[in-house]
Amino acid sequence: MQTSNVLDRVLVLEMVRVTEAAAIAASTLVGRGDEKAADHAAVEAMRAALNGLYMDGTVVIGEGERDEAPMLFIGEKVGAAIGKGPRIDIALDPLEGTTICAKAGPNSLAVLAVAEEGGLLNAPDVYMEKLAVGPGLPDGVIDLAKSPTDNVKAVAAAKGVRPEEIIVCVLDRPRHEALIAELRQLGCGIVLIGDGDVAGVIATTDPTTTIDMYMGSGGAPEGVLACAALRCVGGQFKGKLLFRNEDERSRARKWGIEDLDKIYDLTELAKGDCIFAATGVTDGSLLEGVKRLKGKMTTESVVMRASSGTVRWVKGEHRTA
Repeated sequence: MQTSNVLDRVLVLEMVRVTEAAAIAASTLVGRGDEKAADHAAVEAMRAALNGLYMDGTVVIGEGERDEAPMLFIGEKVGAAIGKGPRIDIALDPLEGTTICAKAGPNSLAVLAVAEEGGLLNAPDVYMEKLAVGPGLPDGVIDLAKSPTDNVKAVAAAKGVRPEEIIVCVLDRPRHEALIAELRQLGCGIVLIGDGDVAGVIATTDPTTTIDMYMGSGGAPEGVLACAALRCVGGQFKGKLLFRNEDERSRARKWGIEDLDKIYDLTELAKGDCIFAATGVTDGSLLEGVKRLKGKMTTESVVMRASSGTVRWVKGEHRTA
């Protein structure tokens, strides 16, 4: 059975309905200062929506391991056709940017990626060093084994501009002080984001953001989600898992990762046909957030598919009682 045939049975627009449900649920708690409540609302809504689909789904990237996450945990089975429907691997983040949502900041999303069984890396909940660029550049232009300076210079040369004209997106974290200092010494621009590095990676594919590169460490699960999107729209990604202690190394081995020093390419994190969907919870560079108006709500979503290279922008109106 070909990958495309498997995913044909999980309609692309059904994925949008799943992320819409999570975004709408989380939107009731935007700016309320309660991260856990917002995340819980999104998780419950996404799980209910997934369980309405005809598929035999397995969560390979979710809210954590079973003892930490009562719903949408890694290994959880979802779908309305367990044992008989198409076998689908699912990577999800019902509320990407929980702090953003709680503080009503930009770029909070409900995010989901699906692939044929075995298509998504079972990434443990550890950090990942990430390096990403958008489409249209020579293969191999970025290399995690090289310094940030060398990578900026390589991308600048490929684009025919000076390094000072390159803009890099980086998570605003103390651990990135040395990276930020090196980039500023080089003279390139830096867009610092407080959270939401899935949107940060995807921003490299949209010329209107003016972001050329994404650098720094963030969650490994978010790295796989971002790779599913890049598979659909083009771009390059390099990732390396980072381990702070033996417990994290043991968790990686538990999920089948043997080479703990491996530098992953885009197609090793998300391979075969993939569908990526996201709905805005709050306004951001990628999507508008949920708007609650008199008698209705509006949503904005994007859904992409790797096999066709199709990107659909979906505006939704939802009547309220």
